[in-house]
Amino acid sequence: MRIAILGAGSLGTIAGAYIAAAGQDVELIDVNQAHVHALNQSGAQVVGTLQFTAPVHAITPDQMSGKYDLVLLLTKQLYNDAVLQHLLPYIGEQSVVCSLQNGIPEEKVASIVGRKRVIAGSVEYGATWMEPGVSSLTTEAEMFKKYAFQIGELDGVTTKRIERIQAILDLVGGTHISDNLVGTKWSKLLINNAFSGMSAALGGTYGDVLDDAIGIRSAVHIADETIKVGHAYGVNFAKMNGFDVASLEVNSNADIKAHIHTLRVILQPTRLLKASMLQDLEKKRQTEIDFINGVIPQLAKERGLVAPYNELVVELVKQAESAQSVPRFNENIARFEKLYDQVLV
Repeated sequence: MRIAILGAGSLGTIAGAYIAAAGQDVELIDVNQAHVHALNQSGAQVVGTLQFTAPVHAITPDQMSGKYDLVLLLTKQLYNDAVLQHLLPYIGEQSVVCSLQNGIPEEKVASIVGRKRVIAGSVEYGATWMEPGVSSLTTEAEMFKKYAFQIGELDGVTTKRIERIQAILDLVGGTHISDNLVGTKWSKLLINNAFSGMSAALGGTYGDVLDDAIGIRSAVHIADETIKVGHAYGVNFAKMNGFDVASLEVNSNADIKAHIHTLRVILQPTRLLKASMLQDLEKKRQTEIDFINGVIPQLAKERGLVAPYNELVVELVKQAESAQSVPRFNENIARFEKLYDQVLV
């Protein structure tokens, strides 16, 4: 099987290292020429909660050739039109594009590459790009080996091809087949909204959000908004790492305290994670905020719901984008405290 990792950033570098070390035919594809050069010269270096280096073959998109049997799509949704149009000549009738992007991009991906070629997935480990050729794994090693990916067919059927792809991704970390892909993606969106969004909006790590009373309370409300909107669209949220994320819905004030405790326990292994959107802000790049937290207010409006916490995350991240600056935790956490007071009125 000829494999491409399209978008070999922080997550893709780690996946590529393990897949290559297992002797698979894999190319790491990225637009960052310095990163590609370092990967080829020194290998893919994994640091952080695991230490590992593997020789890999990396190229830039203009060097792509032939046909790939499996494409692991890890680019940002911002660039899907251009990225997927460029990919088309390099996939055949039986090729599979496995979307591992944040958010819920599968319909967009299918509209370009064809629905029968698409399977979807959720990356369940965190990583931070350190420098060319080096990615830091921020999820605890034991958790990474148990829960690295969830994947599944769009119709929920367990097929031979999904089992083959599971075997490939198992080389990286624990890979689980889901028969509820929509629920899986929404569950990942919920965690991204609550913690990647807050990480970016506040300029801190997941641990910073977990440790701050206002931050963690706001994360609970973000999760609740996501669940209520998902339910309005008939979404059956899938379990993540064995946890029922839909149980985070808030139905009374007493739920908030319980959910704060729950999130602090289940997110403990990801304390070191810095959201990729925050990394983008640090590099003065546009983020994927419209495809993460931005999805909820848009869908909420269509169902007569409101999502003020997600709206505030979008507002603060877009402000930072415009100013090409990194949010200041103490300044922006005050905005969430003010929002809490306004919602209570």
